[in-house]
Amino acid sequence: MVDQARRQAMQLDFWTGPVTAQPLPGDHNKHKFLVDDGTQKYVVHIGDDRPEHALYRYNEIAVSQAAHDAGLSPALIHHEPGALIFDYLADSTTMDAAILVQDANMDRLTGLLGQCHLDLPGHLEVPGPMFWVFHLSRRYARIIMQHGGRMAPAISRLMTLNDELENAIGPIQPVFCHNGLMAENILDDGGRLWLIGWEFGGWNDGLYDLACLAANLDLESEAADELLHRYRRQNDEQPNQASRRRLRAWKCAALIWAGLWGGVGEMFADLDFDHAAYSQQRLDLLDRSIVEFREI
Repeated sequence: MVDQARRQAMQLDFWTGPVTAQPLPGDHNKHKFLVDDGTQKYVVHIGDDRPEHALYRYNEIAVSQAAHDAGLSPALIHHEPGALIFDYLADSTTMDAAILVQDANMDRLTGLLGQCHLDLPGHLEVPGPMFWVFHLSRRYARIIMQHGGRMAPAISRLMTLNDELENAIGPIQPVFCHNGLMAENILDDGGRLWLIGWEFGGWNDGLYDLACLAANLDLESEAADELLHRYRRQNDEQPNQASRRRLRAWKCAALIWAGLWGGVGEMFADLDFDHAAYSQQRLDLLDRSIVEFREI
């Protein structure tokens, strides 16, 4: 599948001559390529709509354009059916947990997220979807049950947890979130941080972005709480026990969604990725995170 996607990247209408394409390091879905046309390098995302995941490229295009206009992301230079072409940030590296928890990087990241949550909507040319993870998890659960997926025996327990966590979250004040924060979607060019990968961009509670990052980087509770403290400090607020509990609830909800994403992916996806192993990893972390949530 990687070779097929690479050929597609090299045959796009955007190119006027021969190009080379190499898989982008760190891309676990194997559908992003670094393309060199001899004079300039670009990042190419290959992929169509994925209705099973409620992923539609028109939304990713609109949000990516708004994110660039808001100063958050590299420019989307060109798009055509099945492909997006972005500016390449030379010398940029992805973040990881050890680097993120450094004080300066926590401040940079929470500042970038605050800019995203408040500034991006002013540049958005479409309303944008609501990313309500509890509803999305229920949708995944229905798909798995309807198609007899491997995860079917776990669905009842996961949906009970899903309901419990939704009740714990309660009402929210929506801001515009990334909703897919992981190391590969945070770039450091040596001078500043950038956000990329807007497939799931939409309205949500701002704490979800922090929780999603904590889940994907497997941050310890103390590091996640420190991230929350720095995020709240931007608005001269102090996190309390209630906000820490909400952050842990969102982390658990993000892990349920990720586990079910893997369960749906292994039934439908045509990518060279071990969805089953990823799903089990997320659910193993969920078991530990539920304990932390109920302890506070």
